[in-house]
Amino acid sequence: MSQKTKERILGAFYGQALGDAYGMPSELWPRSRVIQHFGWIGGFLDGPQENDAARYFKAAQFTDDTSMAIALADSILECRGRVDTIVIAGRILAWAESFGAFDKNILGPSSRVALTAIKAGQPIADIPNLGVTNGAAMRIMPMGCLLQTRNFDDFYADIAAACAPTHKSDIAIAGAVVIAWAISKAIDGQAWSEIVHTLPQVARQAQLRNVNTISASLGARIELALSVVQEECDITEASARIYELVGAGVTTIEAVPAAIAMATLAGVDPNRCAEFCANLGGDTDTIGAMATAICGANSGIGGFNAASLQQLMDVNNVNFDTYAEEFLKYRSARSLS
Repeated sequence: MSQKTKERILGAFYGQALGDAYGMPSELWPRSRVIQHFGWIGGFLDGPQENDAARYFKAAQFTDDTSMAIALADSILECRGRVDTIVIAGRILAWAESFGAFDKNILGPSSRVALTAIKAGQPIADIPNLGVTNGAAMRIMPMGCLLQTRNFDDFYADIAAACAPTHKSDIAIAGAVVIAWAISKAIDGQAWSEIVHTLPQVARQAQLRNVNTISASLGARIELALSVVQEECDITEASARIYELVGAGVTTIEAVPAAIAMATLAGVDPNRCAEFCANLGGDTDTIGAMATAICGANSGIGGFNAASLQQLMDVNNVNFDTYAEEFLKYRSARSLS
């Protein structure tokens, strides 16, 4: 695999962090309150003290979305490219305890319940975890960097294993499959216009694999989200319609289609995407993380604003170069197997 592949993997990692950090200040606020409080978010901002979910974070700091994605990435590196549900759970739980996540209002409801059970010693196989929230899709980016899409059954199985510590529902896994699939295709160099056309069918195929909840069709909701983007060329109007018609909440059925729509609305430009998502309202950090990871995989690291990248690295004390090198190695090895 080429240097370009490594640059796209690196773009996915930094896209996750950029979208997350940009959307952090407005996280879980209604669109009307975001507009009233901020006017327009055009750069990194501290989390407002009035925002119970964001007040722990400072400008350019990413949240649990990226921290859990890093925990997932670390588990893959620990297992030399394998996907081990127990190791993933241990990594995520270790982060949650080190950050004091159980005492802060930053864990999603499904993740909180599952991690509390794991902390108490309950076997993962015995935890139902049928929550429909977006906690699996929000952290799935490393799997898109690891996996290729040659075989849907194998792709689905690995994604389901990565989701299992906190989410086992059909819709949560399907949402994670869609995000990882889009990232993987972008890393392989496929044009976004070609990728996005296939995502509704990918969503349907994944959601019907093991039906265990009552949910609207993720594929149909993605189609609705894309139709909004196609009809509206004005950023503000399109964002408002996505928020009103598709939804921008914490459920997978809203957040994943919204992320696909926002990536499309931004022309898969990671800088524009992070900004647009931050101003959307709703679960802005999670939608931003998913959408901007896709954009970063599409553009590669060269598509990012250099100053924003440096601020992300300085504030969070991260450098994803080693991750990109290792994931390139493991992705290449899987392509030969």
